[in-house]
Amino acid sequence: MTTEQFSGLKAVIFNGTLTRSPGVSHTDGLIGAARALMERNGVEVEVIRTVDHRIAPGVYPDMTEHGWETDEWPGIFDRVKAANILILAGPIWLGDNSSETKKIVERLYSNSADVNDAGQYVYYGKVGGALITGNEDGVKHCTMNLLYSLQHIGCVIPPQADAGWIGEVGPGPSYLDPGSGGPENDFTNRNLTFMTYNLMHMAAMLRDQGGIPAYGNVPQKWRDGERFGFVPPQPQD
Repeated sequence: MTTEQFSGLKAVIFNGTLTRSPGVSHTDGLIGAARALMERNGVEVEVIRTVDHRIAPGVYPDMTEHGWETDEWPGIFDRVKAANILILAGPIWLGDNSSETKKIVERLYSNSADVNDAGQYVYYGKVGGALITGNEDGVKHCTMNLLYSLQHIGCVIPPQADAGWIGEVGPGPSYLDPGSGGPENDFTNRNLTFMTYNLMHMAAMLRDQGGIPAYGNVPQKWRDGERFGFVPPQPQD
């Protein structure tokens, strides 16, 4: 394996922590392990801690057109459009994704009707993954929600596209706390490594073949009457 295989790929990782910089984010610790692995393989990585930005809530591409004074999302979305890999990361609160993580899902959805150069929905050709931290149960619940959301808007989800760390069930130390065992946890480290390579492999495959083939999935052609061979089921007597 050489870095040339992944050279030129770009990844954007959203950190849905509720802690503003420069405060310690345990999610950022887990992100850092995936980021370092990607960068060692030639991938350009940008991590966006959403709570540090004035990203308005809502489901429209620019919320300043819907009553908000400021909205950094349009500029951030330009970086998303340029990325091959998109990872949603965040903490667990009350067994679910954080409000910041959910806000990014909603803002990604706000652009889901945009199209790429092939006329497909804009997230076609990107791959998605999820990273979750916490000190109680909920990793699988949170990643189910995130991976479903990413595929629904058009991302490809490779096999084993999630990883997380929660420690023992019940309140306890968080990932970066001294003695937590998080950074040394073999199960977490294995899953994070597999996820990272699967994301890079799938992103390189899609890039090298020019994305998802643009047949049977171009919305404007459907609106124009093309049905790509689909025949509606006939009513039965």
